[in-house]
Amino acid sequence: MNYPMSKKAVILLSGGLDSATVLALAKKEGYDCYALSFAYGQRHHHELEAAKRVAQSMGVEQHKIAHIDLRLFGGSALTDIIDVPKASCVEDIGSEIPITYVPARNTIFLSFALAWAEVLRAYDIFIGVNILDYSGYPDCRPNFIAAYETMANYATAYGVEAQQRIRIRTPLIDKTKAEIIRLGRSLGVDYDMTLSCYDPLPNGTPCGVCHACLLRAKGFSEA
Repeated sequence: MNYPMSKKAVILLSGGLDSATVLALAKKEGYDCYALSFAYGQRHHHELEAAKRVAQSMGVEQHKIAHIDLRLFGGSALTDIIDVPKASCVEDIGSEIPITYVPARNTIFLSFALAWAEVLRAYDIFIGVNILDYSGYPDCRPNFIAAYETMANYATAYGVEAQQRIRIRTPLIDKTKAEIIRLGRSLGVDYDMTLSCYDPLPNGTPCGVCHACLLRAKGFSEA
């Protein structure tokens, strides 16, 4: 089959700071952006409202929300009846993999993104994973991304038959939160639209003391 060269990209858009920055960066690089978010059984949907705001503000070609239910497996404070860890400062955050890690979440999300990319004839999938300022989530590491990209090119008709490799793009993977914020500001990202909190109040106000809130605040302070 003959596949035309594409300047389309699928962007995994959570509604948080990192994914909004990645979307802005993809737009700057000239991609037609197709945003993909997930209602995956997380304990709140305020992040999806943030994703909708970001997608609309940045003028994506399409924004889809995939509905899956990872509560079926649990095992995370984001999908199970487990308290979200809180701390008084960033220094209190441990180095072990936290209970907010959702088992295989990025593997699952990238699979959906890969399926949509194949339908769109898009070679690029952007994801805002980051190995700094986090507690070492296993599905945010460069070796995971590299392995997934290899698999994607073996696992799809598009990857096998097309003339250009499918790429998993991770432009933020080695940046600090402050560096990400400075980059986003240079791209005109309105971070007031985003939400990073793991455990917001019922009205969507960030809790201010979960690990995500503390790391976000640290990033803005340093930026």
